[in-house]
Amino acid sequence: MTTPVTIIGAGLGGLTLARVLHVHGIASVVYEAESSPAARLQGGMLDIHDYNGQLALKAADLMEEFRAIVLEGRQALRFVQRDGTVLLEKGDDGTGGRPEAQRGELRRMLLDALPDGTVRWGHKVTGVRALGGGRHEVSFEGGTSVTTDLLVGADGAWSRVRPLLSDATPAYVGEAFVETYLYDVETRHPAVAKTVGGGSFGVFDPERDGQGIMAHRESGETVHTYVTLTRSLDWFAGIDFGDGASATARIAAEFDGWAPEHTALITESDTAPVLRPHYALPGGHRWDRVPGVTLVGDAAHLTAPNGEGANLAMQDGADLGEAIAAHPGDPEAALAAYERVLFPRSAEAAAAAAHKPTAEELVAFFDQERQTG
Repeated sequence: MTTPVTIIGAGLGGLTLARVLHVHGIASVVYEAESSPAARLQGGMLDIHDYNGQLALKAADLMEEFRAIVLEGRQALRFVQRDGTVLLEKGDDGTGGRPEAQRGELRRMLLDALPDGTVRWGHKVTGVRALGGGRHEVSFEGGTSVTTDLLVGADGAWSRVRPLLSDATPAYVGEAFVETYLYDVETRHPAVAKTVGGGSFGVFDPERDGQGIMAHRESGETVHTYVTLTRSLDWFAGIDFGDGASATARIAAEFDGWAPEHTALITESDTAPVLRPHYALPGGHRWDRVPGVTLVGDAAHLTAPNGEGANLAMQDGADLGEAIAAHPGDPEAALAAYERVLFPRSAEAAAAAAHKPTAEELVAFFDQERQTG
């Protein structure tokens, strides 16, 4: 490449791409709107799958570093119905294919594996335009800009790069998470600690579509909870999430009659509840080849959360990096080769995410993994 690959977004997909390029001796620059790596919390636990996310880490030559940040025991599972009936309970014997790590630690690992100056913090994109001949200009808040021969949008759901390729925009899928955190659970919330156990816990109501409570034991004594509700955006708009106590009470009311040890994941939260509506791009989202630009991760194939998003973003980044390395001096051949693999994989992932599994289907999935993993 005569100029560095320009990557917009320092999430897991963009950083994996930058790292794989670095492994192959190819320069890149990552522009990120956040002011620093510590500008905000980076989310919760991620299970990194042996069939996509771990393959990306191998391409990035970071498996040893990854194993060092895996939290042992977090693959344990306990799923119950709201009446307490145990649907599945399994320990973590270390043989599963989905080791868990904190998203923030995974991001830090990727950042540490890049040359100093690769990521340019505090660069919020205000506009992108085509200059012809596969070249593009990216403008940033504050008046600076950069021109590049190869532009990659790794900038998430509301990508500023995507309009160069597609008119598609994310749409609300009808459900949302409400997130809570409980800290020092062994001493301050012992009943919650016992209920959740050492890994992941889920409680479901088979009579109420899509409603349930999932919780993960994160690093230390932290429990991160995802309350799932199938409601309209207008319904959520009627809750004042700026008033933590009021919002907590309103969300807890939707679980009236559930066991106290389950609703405690809401009512005993040490943080105000945070609303996370779920959006998705149209299933099978794709675009015609446009010279000099492509997308990775949620910018390319945003779906509702189904455990695959981070893994797919990393796989995208690794695949694109390897395609660029395999076609020196011919970025169009590299982008075409990458997209031939990307589009069918994205369509398959979107179809899977669009199906909302029942509690029984979730149990069958994880039980099968126990038997084959």
